[in-house]
Amino acid sequence: MDRSHFEQYIRRFNAEDASAFDDFLASDVTVQNGRLHYSGVQGMKDHYAKIWGQMKETLTVRRFVCDGSTLAVWLETHFAVLQDDPASLFGSVRAGESFDYSGLVMYQLDAAGKFADIKVAYFDFVRTDLNGVQHSLGIVH
Repeated sequence: MDRSHFEQYIRRFNAEDASAFDDFLASDVTVQNGRLHYSGVQGMKDHYAKIWGQMKETLTVRRFVCDGSTLAVWLETHFAVLQDDPASLFGSVRAGESFDYSGLVMYQLDAAGKFADIKVAYFDFVRTDLNGVQHSLGIVH
């Protein structure tokens, strides 16, 4: 997979287009994000259904490397909280807060060039509260 094709996935993800998962993920994809594990395209859709609508999530690729079967990106993700939720995936959140992830995401590609396995590693995860104070959270899941 080349960078321009991967950037198509990122654009669709940022637009909250869940059909991107059908087009880019293997049907039996496995995902490990910290201690959070889920599998399958529907598992990915279910995961993001909990986030999208509650938060605006924006991915930015800082570095892209692909050798044909393994793709790795340095990814930064900004989550802007849109509504209060006492039980979000990030714990209790308030509208106006934000979260910023920086880390590496490694994708194993299957023979069709789809994501068969996704691993997420963290450099940092920061919460910015309503007063603008930043708190490093480490791994949230």
